[in-house]
Amino acid sequence: MPNIDALSPAQLSDEQLDIQNLRHLLHNFSEQQKSAFLDHQPVAALVQQRSDFMDSLLERIWTYFGFHNIEGISLIAVGGYGRSELHPLSDIDILILSKRTLKEELIPKISEFVTLLWDLRLEVGHSVRSVKECLEVAKDDLTVATNLQESRLICGSQDCFQLLRNDIHADSFWPSALFYSAKLEEQKQRHARYHDTGYNLEPDIKSSPGGLRDIHTLSWVARRHFGASSLLEMSHHGFLTDAEYRELQECQNFLWQVRFALHIELKRYDNRLSFAYQAKVAENLGFTGEKNQPVERMMKEFYRTLRRIIELNKMLLKLFDQAILNQGKLVPAEIINEDFQRRGHLIEARKPALFQARPDTILDMFIHIANDSTITGVAPPTLRQLRTARRRLNRFLHDIPEAREKFMLLVRHPNSLNRAFRLMHQLGVLSAYLPQWSQIVGQMQFDLFHVYTVDEHSMRLLQHIHRFSDIANRDKHPICCEVLPRIQKPELLIIAAIFHDIGKGRGGDHSVIGEGEAYDFCIEHNLSIPEAKLVSWLVRHHLLMSVTAQKRDIQDPEVIADFAKKVKTEEYLEFLVCLTVADICATNPELWNSWKRSLLTELFYSTQRALRRGLEHPVDVRERIRHNQQQASAVLRSQGFTPREIEVLWQRFKADYFLRHTPQQLAWHAQAILQQEDPDSPLVLINPQPTRGGSELFVYTKDQPVLFASVVAELDRRNFNVHDAQVMISRDKYILDTFIILDQNNQPLEENRHEGIIKQLQNVIKDGRLTKIKPRRTPRNLVHFKVNTRTEFIATKNNNQTLMELIALDTPGLLAAVGATFAKLDLHLHAAKITTIGERAEDLFIITSPEGKKLDEQLQQTLQSKLIENISKLAPH
Repeated sequence: MPNIDALSPAQLSDEQLDIQNLRHLLHNFSEQQKSAFLDHQPVAALVQQRSDFMDSLLERIWTYFGFHNIEGISLIAVGGYGRSELHPLSDIDILILSKRTLKEELIPKISEFVTLLWDLRLEVGHSVRSVKECLEVAKDDLTVATNLQESRLICGSQDCFQLLRNDIHADSFWPSALFYSAKLEEQKQRHARYHDTGYNLEPDIKSSPGGLRDIHTLSWVARRHFGASSLLEMSHHGFLTDAEYRELQECQNFLWQVRFALHIELKRYDNRLSFAYQAKVAENLGFTGEKNQPVERMMKEFYRTLRRIIELNKMLLKLFDQAILNQGKLVPAEIINEDFQRRGHLIEARKPALFQARPDTILDMFIHIANDSTITGVAPPTLRQLRTARRRLNRFLHDIPEAREKFMLLVRHPNSLNRAFRLMHQLGVLSAYLPQWSQIVGQMQFDLFHVYTVDEHSMRLLQHIHRFSDIANRDKHPICCEVLPRIQKPELLIIAAIFHDIGKGRGGDHSVIGEGEAYDFCIEHNLSIPEAKLVSWLVRHHLLMSVTAQKRDIQDPEVIADFAKKVKTEEYLEFLVCLTVADICATNPELWNSWKRSLLTELFYSTQRALRRGLEHPVDVRERIRHNQQQASAVLRSQGFTPREIEVLWQRFKADYFLRHTPQQLAWHAQAILQQEDPDSPLVLINPQPTRGGSELFVYTKDQPVLFASVVAELDRRNFNVHDAQVMISRDKYILDTFIILDQNNQPLEENRHEGIIKQLQNVIKDGRLTKIKPRRTPRNLVHFKVNTRTEFIATKNNNQTLMELIALDTPGLLAAVGATFAKLDLHLHAAKITTIGERAEDLFIITSPEGKKLDEQLQQTLQSKLIENISKLAPH
């Protein structure tokens, strides 16, 4: 008997058609395809080859079961298999079709046929129907109707298959206009599931906007209306130029390569380009570089491919709209000026080579769009003209003086942010205008913090700035909605937004790169030197406010004074807060919460007061302490407490306690302590009102070395996030700790949970022992990231304290492990600022030695090694 490895499915004898042999044959074929792909064989040939191999296998098994001897029955490929497009893990969709309802005795045999395919571990989607049943189901089901459009006979009755084809290609079966409208709605719903962007961290190769489905949609509509069986045939009908056909083919080919490279790594069908496989897919495709460069380079090409497909998809669908829904009749044109007219809701160039003759008129078109809110897009012929002109430009538009003037008109236009700029980006005009912008298109970063590519993030930042002008957003962004309307030159903020990340992907500090380029841009566009300095300062320092708010102790007057010196003026502060908030909101929809809003609000107003007071007049600390005590005392006296009771309690507390708490907090603490029945029992309070965007937890008890570690371990066990911790001790060794905590959804704790949390924390504190950290499963999205744990010890003005920055993977139990390490080394923690940036924790701790002094070099090294050792035990598994 010949070696089965040398045989095709068609050559297998009946004796060789057992599961073991067939699985062996399939495995060998898949391995051959994998090797061929990695040897850079054309992916289109491999996709077709897999379809042909499956045809041969199914036909041989069909014959084995004797179906070839039965009249009026066919085996038909549908869907992607019908198009002869099979990737390694693609579903094999088949239809077993009969002229009339199948005889009962055939049903068990068909069941055996399908079961064998499943036993071979093929992902088979099947249906068994008569021609009549197919038509009845397809009339009510768009997916079935679409699959049947792409049906292809594998083997069996040609007559039976032809009956079906005659019916599904009849004008009465899903009329072209109905089919087009349904497909258009289907695409809108699919895009909405991906938030109308393909620029997601883990995009779907097939279904994301700009993915393969967008190409399929064009093919389906063309097939139904024109009878075109391929993109090439579409070009013969004049709805697709040769250049557009080649571009779609090129884009499809790249997406096929990515999909094939993904499928040879997966065990189960999936089209999501997840973090787990991005590095391997990039390697399979031959992308090279250091660290994350291969992934970022692959994803850059991937996102740019999606953008090209989206552009072609929208343009061609508008052409279909006119041909199918309007039956080729043009809507009467309304003349705007000698260069442009509007046709319905679309703007149209009046001359066929307008943009090539006068490239600056490209920007005129967007000025008209900004002026007229009823214009929703660009007419297809004008889109074609724009695409051609864009490719033939021999210089960037910003080199043309007339274009610079028009660009500044757009930047100053009140409707540009919500109308013109997004469309300019989508149509490649921003890239054609600004060379630096073309470099960030599709530029991603392999982390969990930056959800979008750099260009998409910048677009969303501009949209958030526009929202600040809407009073309806005042509750979410109170400061920005108050500040933006009084900014006299908002165009400076817009230019800073365009340039703030423009230096990314080029090596070096992107803020420094953007600073210089923003300054040059402003001077080239006839802005004054002071205006150019303001814009370039905003670009250079666009992270300053968020870093200060989240990583520094903004209760410290010296921190505020230092920040105010850097900001210089109230005008700079107002520009910076708008840019900062918009930047945070546009980076990741999950980042902006009440906690960050409260931090930035506090920093803004504290800095504003410092600037108005004058930097030469710093805060009188003693005066602030007296003020806080007087306000709190008044509240307590109104509740029935005597001045003597208040004085005796407060004499136990150090001055810093009164400086770092508001009068409301001081009164809240004192009331609970004075009313405490058992002073030896730990006091735990949770403020029923959210404070600074989170729930304020206050712990008052006799000092014990493991207190902080035990509290954060218990909070971690309950999946709570600690965002801020302030640790103090009274003169008589009582702990006064304040924590700001949020639940796993970044919301303040629900009040009905307070009592249970308080009781459990009291039990933990009474126990007095270090709470054992229970290991928990690392979240799926963290498993594929590696962040080396490192510490940095930073000099402070207080020579008795050490400021330590810890950077580590944000795994469950991290803060509890840090607290336990401090406890075992007998270190004293005075404050903590907890910041999560995607997959990374960037936390700051103010600590002292067991003797209450700053850490010497040896103790720093010991702490660093212990932290690395203990945090490594939490590593993903």
